[in-house]
Amino acid sequence: MSLVIATDIGGTFTDLVAFDTETRAIVHAKSHTEPEDLTAGILRCLRKSGLQLEKAGEFVHGSTIAINTAIERKGAVTALLVTRGTRDVYSIGRGNRPESYNLMFRRPQPYVPRYLTFEIDERLSSDGTAIIPLDTNSVRTALRAALEGGSESIAVCLLHSYVSPRHELLVAEEAQSVAPDTYISLSHEILREYREYERISTTVLNAYIGPKVSEYISNLQSALIGEGFIGRLSIMQSNGGVMAPDTARREPVRTMESGPVGGAIAAGQLAGRLGIKHAVAFDMGGTTAKAALINDGVPEMSEGYFVGNEMSGHPVMLPVVDVIEVGAGGGSIAYVDSVGSLQIGPQSAGGYPGPICYGWGGVEPTVTDANAILGRLNPDSFLGGEMPLNFEVARHIIESNIASPLGISISEAAQAIVDVAVNKMALAVRAVSIEKGLDPRDCALIAIGGAGPLHAVAVARDLDIPMVIVPPLPGHYSAFGMLVADVRHDYVRTYFQRLDELDPVVLSGMIVEMDSDARKLMSQEGLASEDISTEQFVDLRYSGQEFTLRVQIFPEEIEREGMDDVRKRFDKLHQERYGHMAPTEAVEVVNVRLVGIGRRNAPAIEPPTATGLATPVGNRSVGFTAKSGSIARVASIWKREELAPGSRIDGPAVIEEYASTIVFDVGDVAEVRGSGEIVIRLAERAGPN
Repeated sequence: MSLVIATDIGGTFTDLVAFDTETRAIVHAKSHTEPEDLTAGILRCLRKSGLQLEKAGEFVHGSTIAINTAIERKGAVTALLVTRGTRDVYSIGRGNRPESYNLMFRRPQPYVPRYLTFEIDERLSSDGTAIIPLDTNSVRTALRAALEGGSESIAVCLLHSYVSPRHELLVAEEAQSVAPDTYISLSHEILREYREYERISTTVLNAYIGPKVSEYISNLQSALIGEGFIGRLSIMQSNGGVMAPDTARREPVRTMESGPVGGAIAAGQLAGRLGIKHAVAFDMGGTTAKAALINDGVPEMSEGYFVGNEMSGHPVMLPVVDVIEVGAGGGSIAYVDSVGSLQIGPQSAGGYPGPICYGWGGVEPTVTDANAILGRLNPDSFLGGEMPLNFEVARHIIESNIASPLGISISEAAQAIVDVAVNKMALAVRAVSIEKGLDPRDCALIAIGGAGPLHAVAVARDLDIPMVIVPPLPGHYSAFGMLVADVRHDYVRTYFQRLDELDPVVLSGMIVEMDSDARKLMSQEGLASEDISTEQFVDLRYSGQEFTLRVQIFPEEIEREGMDDVRKRFDKLHQERYGHMAPTEAVEVVNVRLVGIGRRNAPAIEPPTATGLATPVGNRSVGFTAKSGSIARVASIWKREELAPGSRIDGPAVIEEYASTIVFDVGDVAEVRGSGEIVIRLAERAGPN
């Protein structure tokens, strides 16, 4: 079984990438996504690629099923069991008001209503000592009430169970007898970290999406088995690693952002291979655009995020690749609002009917339609000629919906749509660079996604980023990232103590326990012991601070008095992140973390096989941004598969490939690296005339 296959289901397209470990050949395919039947796009890709699933040893999968279930509020009817006296913690949330001046601000609507939140008699102290023993009669009463209320799933989050899980385990035993067929989520299995509201929110989300995600994974397995697959199925996680299906069924909340992170992982490996210290992965697909910061070849991680948005979303306290997302994709709909301003998204035409130019029945103008009208897309070679584009209907609707209301020409309206989209996407790149204290002029922009290379140079120019890198297979890069991702599991234990007063026995005991759990789980997932490793971290803060920074520790440092080396690393990181440090202040430990890594054999894309100097296949008029708003230039057209290493192309030019298109302007220069990447160095900021 020499094949390794990865699929990524996006809002518009489903991507497939397969690697043959014997021949080193890579196969890829793309098909539109059907929201009602997500596996249909996978099966179409398999048939288009001609792959035989019985030859596949592993199938890696990422999708938006978890996040969409939460955002669309289509999950299971969920009940919540809590310690008596804490019934309203989830509905109250935090006391802060994130948007102070927003008169229409509303707190997120809980996924569990108050009438399905039940208190049980028990109480642990903050050190895990039982103050009130668990009353099993109150547990049975709560479980029966939950079932009578129509609950299909149950979340259990008891006070201080992150210190000692024994009461939650007893609740699980009772649930097995009272409600054996009901999905159950225990907070200590999802998140062993303090902060009650965030811990409840994370556990509730896991329970809310659990039944639907579990059913989806089962359907996916059945569909693959029906096609002859007998290998190992792996599911992409939000933290950039993969896990087994059984783990994903128990903890589906860890797959919330499984789609976008694959591209960031692959972009990080690319940046590391090219020796780029700071890079931004810019991924634009059909529905959204995403940006992720990469430092020294490693994507920036966050210890939590919000489902919805940061101001009024639901907190999830789990490690995730820090991806900033905006509603500006190829299928994002353009419209003139009530005050006469041009707006883009977040509504999307989706995979079907999609943009107008697809000819599938779309009737609203999109960013893709604007690019088509500007000559930036080839109507005869879109998706390698599989999807011929029809510009005429798109021109007519952009004229009636955008150009006429704004009093401008069709080409100016199309350029304005592209420019507004670029401005929105530049905000995402700013959020992961400038807002983190990093000068974009010190970064490279790695353009991925079907539409990423089409707009990357314009985004980079907007932010003075000097270099854009387009890897091979940019339109399938998230799926490719899933092929190269390792197995990964994150563990955390809350442990409050001053750094210089740590008890090495307690700290070592926590690490040994988490290390054992990680190795046991990965062994069950089929990994050999020699392929498993772990890394340890502590969350540190100066005394009196609220938030922490994660700092790596090493086993030999635990026994050293005061852990001086760890302290120095924290001070240095604080200086880099916030511009100051306080080396004389006391430092506190808040959490101890462990990351378990299971190494997988990552495929390497073979370098281009083209030799000699390529010649353009033609020329056409292409619209670019100008000081006057829009300008048409005659651009040379190139086929990427014909470009040999060392090829150099001066802009304005368009480079076309199966699932993506690169566009760059006068003064920009593209060169093909020996390993296949196209590196575009931008002209000076003076810009076009």
